[in-house]
Amino acid sequence: MPRKPVLFAILMALGVSGTVFADGPPLDGILKAAGVDDPSNMVRRYMLTEVEATWTAWQEAYEARTEPGAIAQHYQALQAKFVERIGGFPERTPLNPQITGVVQRNGYRVEKVLFESQPRHYVTALLFVPERPEYAPPFPGVLVPCGHAQDAKHHEPYQSVGALLALNGMVALVFDPIEQGERCQYLDETGKAPYQGTTAHTMSGAGSILLGRNTALYEIWDGMRGIDYLQSRPEVAPERIGITGNSGGGTQTSYLMALDERIGAAAPSCYLNLLKRQAENAMGDAEQNIYGQLRWGMEHPDYVMMRAPMPVKILAATRDFFDINATWVNFRYAKRLYTRLGYSERVDLLENDAEHNYDTSQREAAVRWLARWLTGVDQPITEPKLDLLSVEETHCTPQGEVMRLEGARSVYDLNREYLASLVPRRADFLKSADDAALRTRVREVAGISDTVPPLEVVRLGADERDGIRIEKLALANGLGITLPAAYLTRGGAAPGAVTLLLHEAGIAAACAPGGPAEGLLAEGRAVLAVDVRGTGESRQTGQTAFGEAVGLDWQDSLMAYLLEKPNVAMRAEDVLAAADFVKQLAGGAPVHLVSFGHVGVPALHAAALEPDRFASVRIETCLLSWSNAIELGITHNQLHNAVHAALCWYDLPDLARLAGENTAIVAPVDAMGRPVGEP
Repeated sequence: MPRKPVLFAILMALGVSGTVFADGPPLDGILKAAGVDDPSNMVRRYMLTEVEATWTAWQEAYEARTEPGAIAQHYQALQAKFVERIGGFPERTPLNPQITGVVQRNGYRVEKVLFESQPRHYVTALLFVPERPEYAPPFPGVLVPCGHAQDAKHHEPYQSVGALLALNGMVALVFDPIEQGERCQYLDETGKAPYQGTTAHTMSGAGSILLGRNTALYEIWDGMRGIDYLQSRPEVAPERIGITGNSGGGTQTSYLMALDERIGAAAPSCYLNLLKRQAENAMGDAEQNIYGQLRWGMEHPDYVMMRAPMPVKILAATRDFFDINATWVNFRYAKRLYTRLGYSERVDLLENDAEHNYDTSQREAAVRWLARWLTGVDQPITEPKLDLLSVEETHCTPQGEVMRLEGARSVYDLNREYLASLVPRRADFLKSADDAALRTRVREVAGISDTVPPLEVVRLGADERDGIRIEKLALANGLGITLPAAYLTRGGAAPGAVTLLLHEAGIAAACAPGGPAEGLLAEGRAVLAVDVRGTGESRQTGQTAFGEAVGLDWQDSLMAYLLEKPNVAMRAEDVLAAADFVKQLAGGAPVHLVSFGHVGVPALHAAALEPDRFASVRIETCLLSWSNAIELGITHNQLHNAVHAALCWYDLPDLARLAGENTAIVAPVDAMGRPVGEP
């Protein structure tokens, strides 16, 4: 377990518990003064210990499963759990496919395809059809989900693998994922996409989480409907379906080969490693992290083993940012399981001495593997010089964007429609549930424990400013988390009340001259300002890939999501633990709760679950409602306060009601951070 702050141990050993005067640390340096190294990664370190524990549990469970019956039963349950956690699949509706153009090439033709994976939710794809005389239909069909390259199906490696498959007697469907190629899901008033690719995936993911969905749902369903389209083609043998994809397409390949029983062979490239290593190194974007996945025991090797003994060849690169050593660990677990089942030859690995890529050697290996299992021909395959399509030739829509088609629906539209379907269901639940039942459901959904460890105090000195005494404290929970705090009093008399003050910018902002702490002191209350984990001094600063659009703690947020313990839960528990400490300070006087900014979401959860702790609650400049995030679609810094499936059961105004009649919601903001009522 992470160690307690060094200074705390020293002070306790010396029997020191009183206030130390003179030069205490600045309010933005309390954690460092308390011996916490690298405060911005404190929460990350804590969660990595939890990740390590899940990996140990996964290994032990794997070693215990040796009988084919137990293996099959486990993976049936795991498959069902995965589908449930991404939100379940929608109904199959007409594809309404269109061929919007044909481009002829030597030995194959390329058809430009537009189909609807859901009504008016358009998918753009290129269909590579063999025309060499040595091959006769029906051909195997191969699905090729594109990686995170913004030009998607036009990108050279993805066009190339489609052409190579066709030149070797297989039909290939290469399709654009959402937010790439022709499928940007949000266009501004100028017709441009302000967010694309992984940033946009994670932004739509923040809203999807609230609905109990995941960005992966949309990508997987597009792929499944792509297989539907392949099977509808007269040139394709419907019983011979394969899949290969690279990077983000490797993610989709891993999911689809695990979930779709129609796939008979797979070659995922440059993705499969270990979630444990991914958490330590690079979390990936929203669709690469499934809610509670580590907690309920699903690791990357499970994608390979889910439908064993289906033939799978893992394609990997030595110098990939996906750790090659973790990829080999993945492969070894899969190889052992396939051997247990008597099919060791059906799983293989290629290690390419390269960086992250889908180069000629990996494409040739993928096509050879698929040909072996789908056509029965196993021989070396060499990629010739290819005459690739221009950008214009790959366009399936008149203006190069599906959202410019009349009546097109984006993932944001699909989420809005799903939210609308939840409203009456949620209303029925709220009508039938009493307050106790609702609190039980909130705890269950948000993952907030009903017991929190007590906080042990380290006193780090006090300052005087204009008659205000500011005592600096470090509050440690004994589990590797320390909360910086400042206790403000005016004069020597015992306070008539104490306010627990939370501020999204931290205690330095809360206690600044003229700041909110001074205003509360003027009301005759003492103030304990506290930074809940991941705010103030422990705010994450190094996770800048998606910027403020998604949040500078997006990797930590996704790790918490994998562990089934969202930020909201951990921070709400911090609020409740701090409330216990404030109660000691108050000595029987009333305790009030005030928050500023996004920390209002966990504060509201704490107040709703245990309203008797607080004489009053004031939540300022907090998100108006989670529903607003779905309605707006494009949001700002909302991932860290998303709770999986919350909108199936409750919204923030429901929490405000639970918190009691002395709860005030002041100056709420929308999901873009704008005061409600502003355009």
